[in-house]
Amino acid sequence: MKIGFIGLGVMGAPMARHLAAAGHEIVTVLNRSPLPSDLKASLVASPAEVARLSEMTVTMLPDTPDVERVLLGKDGVVEGLSAGKLVIDMSSISPIATAGFAAKVRETGAGYLDAPVSGGEVGAKAASLTIMVGGPAAEFERALPIFETLGKNITLIGEQNGAGQTCKIANQIIVALNIEAVAEALVFASKAGCDPAKVRSALMGGFAASRVLDVHGERMIARTFAPGFRIRLHQKDLNLALESARALGVALPNTALAQQLMNACSARTGGAEADHSSLVKAIEMLSDHELSNGKE
Repeated sequence: MKIGFIGLGVMGAPMARHLAAAGHEIVTVLNRSPLPSDLKASLVASPAEVARLSEMTVTMLPDTPDVERVLLGKDGVVEGLSAGKLVIDMSSISPIATAGFAAKVRETGAGYLDAPVSGGEVGAKAASLTIMVGGPAAEFERALPIFETLGKNITLIGEQNGAGQTCKIANQIIVALNIEAVAEALVFASKAGCDPAKVRSALMGGFAASRVLDVHGERMIARTFAPGFRIRLHQKDLNLALESARALGVALPNTALAQQLMNACSARTGGAEADHSSLVKAIEMLSDHELSNGKE
């Protein structure tokens, strides 16, 4: 089928490549990222034209205002929609705003799914993303072949729009708090005189083992902070968590702490663009100790 895809950044470009490789015809418009040279796609002038030419339109954008602009702005997606079309937003954005976007899309007779992903650039390239979906079951079933081309763990969280985004926020809370815990543990062990690499190896065999300890613990020790998922994007997701928690009357004390530590990292030159595992630098600064060689 013809699939519109808007947002060809770090995550979106490999996702669009997988859809093209599966035989779909990709229609796109340039947003912030250039058209990848290895992606066969039809380039059109506006999001409205993308939607007009496509059976389904996928958006993969950085933040809530970006999705709002592409969907509802001048020459936006809604202007090209009609009955029977489907919009799939795979960005990580506000659940509250998502419900509003869905309502506007449904006024055209089109369907809407919020389907944020987890797995980062690695998962996007490997087509192994976790996909969390909110929206009617019938629309989910219609989009399932697309999701199966992009990911492995695909779950319809709820039939209300915003359910997928809520699940993604929960994911980002867990990931942030795990990164913070691994950072504290490794800095603690290192300042006590232990080799953090050996500590990490030992912990990977016990109950403390986790994907974060495995991947991000290694990043912290090796000082490899080239972005897989940038601090500024995780800051955005934690802001969404805290805003939603305020609206719900839910206490997220450790999420607030993780956000402040990310703020400290982001304040340093280049810090916002570093991988979120670089949160360890805030713990190092507070402890006056760096993991660079594992010893005092």
